Amino acid sequence: MAASLRWILQLHKDVPKAARFYSEGLDFTVNVCTLRWAELHSGPLKLALMHSPNNHVTQMGYSSLLSFTVTDINSTVTKLMALGAELDGPIKYEIHGKVAALRCLDGHMLGLYEPA
Repeated sequence: MAASLRWILQLHKDVPKAARFYSEGLDFTVNVCTLRWAELHSGPLKLALMHSPNNHVTQMGYSSLLSFTVTDINSTVTKLMALGAELDGPIKYEIHGKVAALRCLDGHMLGLYEPA
C-alpha cells in the first residue's frame, strides 16, 4: 500500500487565532480546535495547526508555503489582511491569471491564484 498524506502541519503561537484565520479568510472547516491543536479541512486538503511557543520555524528562515486557487483574489486579500496577513509585494496580473503572496500569522507564506 502506498503512503497517503494525512495532513499538512503548521506551527503557530496562537492556534485558535490561526484556525480563525483559515476559517474566516479561506473558508476552511474547523473539525477540532483547542489551545494546542486544530484540524481543519478544505475539500481533500487537511491542515493541522500545532502550538509552538518558540517560533523557531520562521526564526530560522523556514516556513511552509500553502497555495490556494480563489475566485476573487482582491476580496480574499482584503479579508486575509483584515485577519492579520501582510501582502508580500503587489498582486501580479499574469497572462494566465492573478497571483499574490502573503505572510499569514507567524510568518507562514500563502500563495493565491485567480485563473484568468
